[in-house]
Amino acid sequence: MNVRAVVTGGAGFVGSHLCERLLAEGQEVVCVDNLSTGRAENITQLLDHPGFRFLLLDVTEGLDVPGRVDAVYHLASPASPADYLRLPLETLLVGSYGTRNALELARRHDAGFLLTSTSEVYGSPEVHPQPESYWGNVNPIGPRSVYDEAKRFGEAITMAYRRTHGVRTTIVRLFNTYGPRLRSDDGRAVPAFITQALAGRALTVTGDGSQTRSLCYVDDTVDGIVRALASGHSGPLNLGNPVEVTMRELALTVRGLCGSSSELTLIPRPQDDPQLRRPDITAAVRELGWEPRTALDEGLRRTIAHFREGACTGLPVHHEEAAPALA
Repeated sequence: MNVRAVVTGGAGFVGSHLCERLLAEGQEVVCVDNLSTGRAENITQLLDHPGFRFLLLDVTEGLDVPGRVDAVYHLASPASPADYLRLPLETLLVGSYGTRNALELARRHDAGFLLTSTSEVYGSPEVHPQPESYWGNVNPIGPRSVYDEAKRFGEAITMAYRRTHGVRTTIVRLFNTYGPRLRSDDGRAVPAFITQALAGRALTVTGDGSQTRSLCYVDDTVDGIVRALASGHSGPLNLGNPVEVTMRELALTVRGLCGSSSELTLIPRPQDDPQLRRPDITAAVRELGWEPRTALDEGLRRTIAHFREGACTGLPVHHEEAAPALA
């Protein structure tokens, strides 16, 4: 019997890649999205697949999926600073009501459940690199807290359902995923730098550019997600690339790969922007046999090619709306 999986946020960046991966493995996929930050074009190529179904639903208002459900992957949430700062209440609601509704769906069907949490639960870390045992350093009332605390609450209720109802849950914490299908106006560093470089505009680097991120290509992230749910491990498990890069280094790399002569311009850093970010993936290597395979240059080349293709085919790339690189 084929596995039938529900993917909330399935029309989003990571979610659409996950839907493709599950279909390629022969699973049936029910993609649930309200398209507040996801895009219909991310799943257009899947609509004719016999194993794929799309439901236009807001998971904060309930989640009733007809038929059998074997697995629930809960990815629904604004994920970029530009989005969750624009949609603060929606972000808190999807992390709370949305996660509860997704857990209830898994409980009713005795299905496995996976929550995609985030490295943002570590806040501005005072431990580096960050292991899963680190409790974090989060400003609970700052502008970024709507995302940080929504995910922290999501982890708490996921563990409560595991302990109280015996739901087979898994938590993964994603670190700065990038790749094709990132929106050009997403606000994160990679799409901002690429759209600026391709348009010949200045690359906007926040602060002095010394802050670091650890960038994981989307195919590697999705592979970790699939392995995590299959493993039965409760988590949390860090999924990210332990290779650390400064924002200035990233901007220079993108500029070079784009063949651009754009200048770098320094702008103020957002409030509570973490200075350091790098995952300790010891647990994922041990429990899942997982580690990222895609080198940064190769992943960036694929991502740049996607953005160039969008420009050539007339798809909206919003060069003039590219936000400052928020990472």
